[in-house]
Amino acid sequence: MNDQPSSSAPDDSAPPSSPSGSTAIARSANLPATTSVDPTSNLSRYLQEIRKFPLLSQEEEFMLAKRWTEQGDVDAAHRMVTSHLRLVAKIAMGYRGYGLPLGELISEGNVGLMQAVKRFDPDKGFRLATYAMWWIKASIQEYVLHTWSLVKIGTTAAQKKLFFNLRKMKGQIQAMEEGDLSPENVEKIATALNVPEQDVISMNRRLTAPDSSLNAPLRVDGEGEWQDWLVDDSPTQEDELGDRQEMLAAAMKTLNERERHIFTERRLSDNPKTLEALSEEYDISRERVRQIEVRAFEKIQKSIRNAVIDNQIAE
Repeated sequence: MNDQPSSSAPDDSAPPSSPSGSTAIARSANLPATTSVDPTSNLSRYLQEIRKFPLLSQEEEFMLAKRWTEQGDVDAAHRMVTSHLRLVAKIAMGYRGYGLPLGELISEGNVGLMQAVKRFDPDKGFRLATYAMWWIKASIQEYVLHTWSLVKIGTTAAQKKLFFNLRKMKGQIQAMEEGDLSPENVEKIATALNVPEQDVISMNRRLTAPDSSLNAPLRVDGEGEWQDWLVDDSPTQEDELGDRQEMLAAAMKTLNERERHIFTERRLSDNPKTLEALSEEYDISRERVRQIEVRAFEKIQKSIRNAVIDNQIAE
């Protein structure tokens, strides 16, 4: 949970500026090539090929992850990667509205997936897909920001959030056709995204520049416009991460002081304490510490599950 990337991918996992196929991607993550087909050269064949890789059950995923983390079994890591390639393709399709080749977006997402596999800890109780989603999105977003026509358009987390949300916000307030936004709409967007109004004005002007017009044709025959390929309305990485952090904070309140401390030290700390260390701290057996940790985790799971259900009902 602590290893999730921020809105900007960590330095050691930043996607390369010019991807050169699945072999190069694999080399960047010290894993074997994902498939024999490069998505940047033959996308349709690549999408057909990744459907052949079977999805993993939770038990299979756990055992493969243990073989990778404890024994360095590259074949186990490769199976974990290939079973999640469809997830990468699905996420990448949400970023087609920035005029970048889908194959390149998928390649960058594969970099994030491999970095997630390298850092995945099966003992924390979460599925790889849940953990990898953050790395995949971070890798793709960094690539979009660094290679789109507006180079270095966002340098802070707030600017990146504005970049990936401005179009969606304009659609929600029915301001897609506006050149310069009205003061009222600028204020609405700035308030919703918690950024200065001047940043909204500046970003909007850059996004609606001639070389990135939402009405620019996709093909020489004039059929199709960029606005037909805008990123979907699913929650952004920042929104989802914020929601999950709020759910976790609320779930932590269901624990008593000892449960909260043991769970934090065992599951949330960058340097988890051993059962032995905590057993000495509380003067109880290691098995009792383990039982408390498991009980706390079950309470957390139940609280978060109920929160998700409540949100779905509210929607």
